[in-house]
Amino acid sequence: MGKLALLHLLCGILIFWAVSVVKAEDPYRYFTWTATYGMASPLGTPQQVILINGQFPGPRLDLVTNENIVLNLINKLDEPLLLTWNGIKQRKNSWQDGVLGTNCPIPPNRNYIYRFQPKDQIGSYTYFPSTQLHRAAGGFGVLNVYARSVIPVPYAKPAGDFSLLIGDWYKTSHKALRQILDSGKSLPFPDGLLINGQKQSTFTGDQGKTYMFRISNVGLKTSINFRIQGHKMKLVEVEGSHVIQNLYDSFDVHVGQSLSILVTLDQSPKDYYIVASTRFTATVLTSTSVLHYTNSQTPVSGPVPAGPVNQFQWSLMQARTIRWNLTSNAARPNPQGSFHYGKITPSRTILLANSAPLINGKQRYTVNGISYINPDTPLKLADHFNIPGVFTLDSIRSAPTADSPHLATAVLPSSLHEFLEIVFQNNEDTMQSWHLDGYDFWVVGFGSGTWTQASRKGYNLVDALTRHTTQVYPKSWTAIFVSLDNQGMWNLRSAMWDRQYLGQQVYLRVYNPTASLANEYDIPTNALLCGKAAALRHP
Repeated sequence: MGKLALLHLLCGILIFWAVSVVKAEDPYRYFTWTATYGMASPLGTPQQVILINGQFPGPRLDLVTNENIVLNLINKLDEPLLLTWNGIKQRKNSWQDGVLGTNCPIPPNRNYIYRFQPKDQIGSYTYFPSTQLHRAAGGFGVLNVYARSVIPVPYAKPAGDFSLLIGDWYKTSHKALRQILDSGKSLPFPDGLLINGQKQSTFTGDQGKTYMFRISNVGLKTSINFRIQGHKMKLVEVEGSHVIQNLYDSFDVHVGQSLSILVTLDQSPKDYYIVASTRFTATVLTSTSVLHYTNSQTPVSGPVPAGPVNQFQWSLMQARTIRWNLTSNAARPNPQGSFHYGKITPSRTILLANSAPLINGKQRYTVNGISYINPDTPLKLADHFNIPGVFTLDSIRSAPTADSPHLATAVLPSSLHEFLEIVFQNNEDTMQSWHLDGYDFWVVGFGSGTWTQASRKGYNLVDALTRHTTQVYPKSWTAIFVSLDNQGMWNLRSAMWDRQYLGQQVYLRVYNPTASLANEYDIPTNALLCGKAAALRHP
């Protein structure tokens, strides 16, 4: 009887352990999205837009840290399509990044099931089409990742949560805009500025309560300034990082960037302007919405609050006020400042300079003289299947050269667990915005003129912000540190989509010669195969 009781006890322990393991797995969320064309009038003129499940902008995707996302995307457009999840790190999973270097595009009337996890992430993000110039027609939307209930955030839960997708917009169709770029010309100035796909929206709240506004610049090429009439804005989160909670009257948001602010409705009960306007443009485009107090009987009135004047220095000084909150948790309970990035010596420096030359008589954009062209086979598939002739690891230098600008498939080699210093050198008179898939990075320095090794003396090595997209001011440089702890093939690109389309991008190959599922997941069983990989089979 004693042995039987012991056997029952052991079985009970095993069953409890097995159930606990099952319960310990992070929850799964399932979505089915269909991309179609539809008609809308964002600027008052009917035009064709891209809808997701009949919506423009697309559905808001609200997730919780570490949830497993299974999203079936059905393409009903007349062209191949991919969505990319801007700012989601895709840990060990660049197979799901949704850009042409990692994925074959989804053909018309076909589908692809994305499987990914916002592993150890929180914050405000977006998704959008990465193929062709589809982003100019819509297909973008909000992607918010909320903290798990067991992880405290450094502010009281707001009474409401509003997401604002703000960006420049063209009345011209995306196909006609693409023809302009393909013909060797730059895009014209945008026709307007939209907030959530409209010229005007209303956001309602109760007097005395505090609300979160999540702001994302989803435009093609123009920085914006955001402000709310008569109200201070408390910055609390930027692209997954909790920050020192400074108050601002207005805030610059550059292309591809996202942030979260808290606004307390502490004014007299009436309606107030919410304003977005373009920055650093000769013609200023403005879009207004309304902040409506529930007990308001007074509509908006008076002049629309003016934004800052056309000063890069003002914007630069504001950028330097954004600091990491070293005592706050992020997605995990350990404080954000527990990784002392400033005490690590970078293994090497990569200096990337953008330029806008004519190549073969056509306008192109380059990185270190190389204007990127997409091969017919995704780089990730070529790497996985050892397909020759798709890319080489000497296609681009890690510093500018005096060589003539030319077209190539640019791939920068790197090793897993390297710690890099990357400097973006902007010698042009225009604003730049740079994004890195698969990572966030520390923005350690901004400076004017040409970067030199002496520029490091001004780096912030203590509480620099981590984010996935950084601005580079005209005739200036921006320096970042990045810890390459995520194996894969990752797109490093201009967030300004006309520049990305015409070549201002490279891929960073983060490589480990020893294959291991501890470092990177295997190729998905449903991966689409195209180009030189079309005739291959999954192993």
